[in-house]
Amino acid sequence: MRSELVDDPATGPSTGSRRGTTRAPRSDGRIVLQAWIASRGLIAMVALLLAVLQDRRLTDLVGNWDVQHFGRLAAAGYLADPDGTLMAFFPGLPVLLSLGLDLGVPVAVTGVGLSLIGSAVAAAALLRLGGPWAAVAWLFAPTAVFTVVPYTESLFCAAAFWAWERARADRWLAAAALTTIACTFRVSGVFLIGALVVMIVTSQAAPRSMVHRIGLLLIPTSVVIIFMGYLYRLTGSWTAWYSAQQTGWVREFSWPWQSFANTIPAVLPGAYADHPWWAAVFRGEMVSMAVGVGVTVACVVLSIRAHRRGERPLWAEASWVGVQVLAFSLSYWFFSVTRATLLWFPLWIFLGRWVGRTPARPDQRIAHRALVGLAFGIEILLMLWWCWLFFTGHWAG
Repeated sequence: MRSELVDDPATGPSTGSRRGTTRAPRSDGRIVLQAWIASRGLIAMVALLLAVLQDRRLTDLVGNWDVQHFGRLAAAGYLADPDGTLMAFFPGLPVLLSLGLDLGVPVAVTGVGLSLIGSAVAAAALLRLGGPWAAVAWLFAPTAVFTVVPYTESLFCAAAFWAWERARADRWLAAAALTTIACTFRVSGVFLIGALVVMIVTSQAAPRSMVHRIGLLLIPTSVVIIFMGYLYRLTGSWTAWYSAQQTGWVREFSWPWQSFANTIPAVLPGAYADHPWWAAVFRGEMVSMAVGVGVTVACVVLSIRAHRRGERPLWAEASWVGVQVLAFSLSYWFFSVTRATLLWFPLWIFLGRWVGRTPARPDQRIAHRALVGLAFGIEILLMLWWCWLFFTGHWAG
């Protein structure tokens, strides 16, 4: 099914007119709703099966890794960890979880509920941005488990994707408000602000209008500054957030070639003999970096073509993905990139466009459908495997 939101292939994904976005057909909405139910259902099935086989509570299965940090933040704040590693997390999700605790609702229950809602809202934004198949691809992403458990991915994507949609519709006050919300959840909000600035600068708006729009983005920028100021008040250091990243996750500065070299030993056969799945996850990190580079290059190439044809370029999309790829390459090694792919909406829009293609020749249509079916099957298998990793307490990225 071809979405009304898709423009000429040379220009990349479209989000509608300057003053608003075209509403998707109702049938497209049904496709996305069914995909949301099916994908969440498959993830729940894995959790229920493991709960029965391992005689564990569901709240324990969804409470691994960073969920423990979010729970401690929700219960006791940023000084709950003497090492200061909790300062690596932005306050949005912990605040919401603490509200649940005040009502007597466990962190796991509140967090899963928020993530389920956030994933639905994010999928609705992707429907508007790139059509139903973009949303379907995102809902069945290999690392989709992080859009169900108490992590920030769902809530950030819900705010960020709709911020982008509103910006493309020239509703900049709403875009700034949604970006402000996104900035409370992840440092990725800083990259979102930067990408929106690129969108403004590369638009054909009058200088006065550009200044007004950039001025609105000072609102979400202030949220980041206030958070850094709060950490400074607690620690006396303006680099408390970065120090926490270094202490807890070895995110010390490295040049991209050094980061690449440091990751190579982690992907080789026999690496981490005591943790047999770690090498596989690190291979996923390498693949995700390559995908990010590919998406960035594709956006740049399409932007150059668009300029020649007088169409909308994708410089902002290129900066959104490219800056994140650059940031990951400046860490000690490639780390948490697999989860970050959930934030790269241009990736899912490109995949959605590929799925929605209708080749002219019958044999090409058959081959295309076979490839789509194969790719979708692999995506589901990876999603189930990643669910098993997370729910069983293995490192999942």
